[in-house]
Amino acid sequence: MARIGANTIAEAAAATATTLSTGNAIINGDMAVNQRGNMTGSTNSVSDLANNDTEFCLDRWKIFSDTNDVIDVSQDTTVPSNAGLHSMKLDVETANKKFGVAQAIESFDCQDLIGNEVTLSFQAKVSSTAKLDNVKCAVIAWSSTADDLTDDMISAWEAEGTEPTLASNFTYENTPANLGLTTSFAKYSITATVDTSSTTNIVVFIWSDVTDTTAGHFLYITDVQLEKGDEATAFVRENRQVQQMNCERFYQICDHNAEMVTVAGANSNGASFGIQPLGNGMRTTPTFSEVGTYAFADGANSNSSNPTITIQTSPRQDTTVNLVKWVILKYDYDNDKTAGAGYVHITTGRGNFQYLAEIW
Repeated sequence: MARIGANTIAEAAAATATTLSTGNAIINGDMAVNQRGNMTGSTNSVSDLANNDTEFCLDRWKIFSDTNDVIDVSQDTTVPSNAGLHSMKLDVETANKKFGVAQAIESFDCQDLIGNEVTLSFQAKVSSTAKLDNVKCAVIAWSSTADDLTDDMISAWEAEGTEPTLASNFTYENTPANLGLTTSFAKYSITATVDTSSTTNIVVFIWSDVTDTTAGHFLYITDVQLEKGDEATAFVRENRQVQQMNCERFYQICDHNAEMVTVAGANSNGASFGIQPLGNGMRTTPTFSEVGTYAFADGANSNSSNPTITIQTSPRQDTTVNLVKWVILKYDYDNDKTAGAGYVHITTGRGNFQYLAEIW
């Protein structure tokens, strides 16, 4: 029987080490999750969010643009061959403005990257190189309070070809350069060493550095990966359910369509309470917003006016991992309601409750 020596194993491991993926720190890099809906106007059809500067779009991704309504952002089926099913489509709406998208990585998931060389890679193409001819990307360090990034990362967009000036505590970890995108999908990558002192979070930023654009031109992005090391390895495509759970750690939406939103009971002070489960949990106590018009009924009186809905308590299942499993919502309504059980229901064609626990 032939024997394989230890040196042979070591040499083989060394030869393949740089081709093995160390995992992807990006969540939803293949743009598969889109809970908020497409941002294609003053408001969209799901979350009523506008396609504005510093607004979130596809899950975990945030728009940055020089003024509002510069781009429409949508989940698209234009993809590279032998890849996933979706890309992010950035559609120029306001000409002659810079724009891009960014994702901030939670501090817990940055620890193996901080102080080391990392590689950012993604697939991209443009619909025309006539104007979208200078697309750049960057790895950016945040060096202030962990998981509490400044909402607007850009201090000044600067002239064409000059990198945007970042807000305080944000630092470029590489020197951005024109990637030379074409009208065909290709994989692009850059390396950077995350060595800014006191780095707590890492941001990846992909943007058009052009101030001479044409409305109706598109930039497509997909398969975004940030990994430790100096080489772009094969994209790590997560199981669809795992991706959904990862995204819901930061954002969840509960849709209602002419449905009841049950509550536990009422009291004489004109309020009722209900428990809202949060699936597999969120990273911290979320902020709350609603879309639609809701009313309260207690079985003895007609509907009240739209109640004010707020989070009252947010118990943690495990404080070591900051996992919030459910919240208690308080529904304040007109004081003509009697004490006792009741329910809140949607009075318009659609509605939803949204829970936000993003880190910026």
